[in-house]
Amino acid sequence: MTAHIHPSILSADFANFQSEFATISLADAIHVDVMDGHFVPNLTFGLPVVRRLVEIAELPIDVHLMIENVDTLATGYADTGAESVTFHQEASTNPVKLAREIKSTGAKAAIAVKPGTNLDFVLDNLNEFDMVLVMTVEPGFGGQAFMESMMEKVRLARSEISRLGLNVRLQVDGGIDQVTIGRASAAGADTFVAGSSIFSKAQRNEEILLLREIANRSFQS
Repeated sequence: MTAHIHPSILSADFANFQSEFATISLADAIHVDVMDGHFVPNLTFGLPVVRRLVEIAELPIDVHLMIENVDTLATGYADTGAESVTFHQEASTNPVKLAREIKSTGAKAAIAVKPGTNLDFVLDNLNEFDMVLVMTVEPGFGGQAFMESMMEKVRLARSEISRLGLNVRLQVDGGIDQVTIGRASAAGADTFVAGSSIFSKAQRNEEILLLREIANRSFQS
């Protein structure tokens, strides 16, 4: 397993994305949080901005939709050329159908669960998704504290992915830094969203390399 590091641009300078992207060139993808102010109590980017971010980014774009009406809106984000589109189980009336629609565009489909949502549905349908995102904070804002209790979900997901022999990435998002990335990797996560812990550093690429090294060293399959 090689750990993937996806810096979240929630912690970047919104007025200078192109220059900000240059400082994280050693990342595996750029994580873009789309929030509508309804599904979560924050408002960020819409479709035109995401489309432009895909155009200017040299790295793949990992879109995380925290929006209502995701069943009708998600494929529009997939059509931007984003590498992957993550939607919340809680926002979709038919997550399997939506995942198939996203994949029909050529993008990867991922499903996310809030801390209060169990993994039963996800584990029963793992083969439909390219990635599972276990939120390690309540979605909506950056800079929150890592929820250690979510590691049981990560262990459950890793166990089932391994049992079925699936090529499904297991992502965590929220409170990831040099300490918590090792805990999440030891539980079985292989893809890590990190915002303030990267963008607060003067040498962001060095931080990305360090986070990846810690995760690779700690990983348990």
